[in-house]
Amino acid sequence: MTELTPHSSRSVILTVAEIVDETSDARSVVFEVPETAPDRFTDYRPGQFLTLRIPSDQTGSVARCYSLASSPDTDDRPKVTVKRTADGYGSNWVCDNLAAGSTIEVLPPSGVFTPKDYDTPLLLIAAGSGVTPVMSILKAALHRGSDPVIFFYANRSADDVIFASELRDLQQAHADRLTVIHWLENLQGLPTFQALATLFRPFTAHAAYMCGPGPFMDAVHKALADAGFPHHNVHTEVYNSLTGDPFADVEREEVSAEDAADAATVEVELDGETHTLSWPRKRSLVDIMLDAGLDAPYSCQEGECGSCACTLTDGTVEMDNTGALDPEDIADGYILGCQAHPTSDSLKIEF
Repeated sequence: MTELTPHSSRSVILTVAEIVDETSDARSVVFEVPETAPDRFTDYRPGQFLTLRIPSDQTGSVARCYSLASSPDTDDRPKVTVKRTADGYGSNWVCDNLAAGSTIEVLPPSGVFTPKDYDTPLLLIAAGSGVTPVMSILKAALHRGSDPVIFFYANRSADDVIFASELRDLQQAHADRLTVIHWLENLQGLPTFQALATLFRPFTAHAAYMCGPGPFMDAVHKALADAGFPHHNVHTEVYNSLTGDPFADVEREEVSAEDAADAATVEVELDGETHTLSWPRKRSLVDIMLDAGLDAPYSCQEGECGSCACTLTDGTVEMDNTGALDPEDIADGYILGCQAHPTSDSLKIEF
């Protein structure tokens, strides 16, 4: 077996500790994290994802993002769960090739689909393999919080329910807080937005987190709006295909004296600390954070994964690409750090 070596300064080689067959077409991959790996591999945020470098005969490799189904509060090792899709090269390769003892190159956990706090009731909504990040959030919420949690999970049939036994165990252990609602298409048909709105209407005081296929997400968005959920309480995980190579180190050009003289000033709040940086207008926020030695959250640098999403609290920017953000996100002040350039002289940003 060829020994893998990292293709970038950020990536780590992980060993597969265990493979768990969840359903006939979904498998969980549990990783052993070496002591030399960054703390982010064990101290990740519930709901984040890993980016795997998957070999390809045609292109050398492809990058695929898979959500962590584990929680740093309750699981000793990080775990992603992958469901086969008919034309999904990455999902089929993972399910067919990874076994205990396999090694694979991985980028640190990323993503902003994670609650900032757990002192609020939660409505967690999933369909199919979209349960993966929602499961991570559920376990963290039950461990860290004390408020009620509603867990809605749609599948084609009972045989397709990923984590079925784990959900039963959690429901029994937290019967006073956790309500699990299953929707099975073979018994109840496809969930319509009217039916979902009726189900969700009693929970408008809850913060909603959802993940699933596009048509399901569209129905849920419409249902939550119809039920009266405020936009700022609705959080969505969306995956986009990565066309570039996030495993390649990006070489950044030197800043000219002219650009440096015209630079804006930005205060960046990251992990509870505030950093004041000079921000040349042709550089992205992620670039200047990396230049300053900060652990900037990012993955694709294309504006498609949403890993670098942050909140602009003061100042103005323009973005080359807003792909991972919807208009409501932008209206709420979210920007993409890898795509943003300053258009004001001073700015404040929070991650």
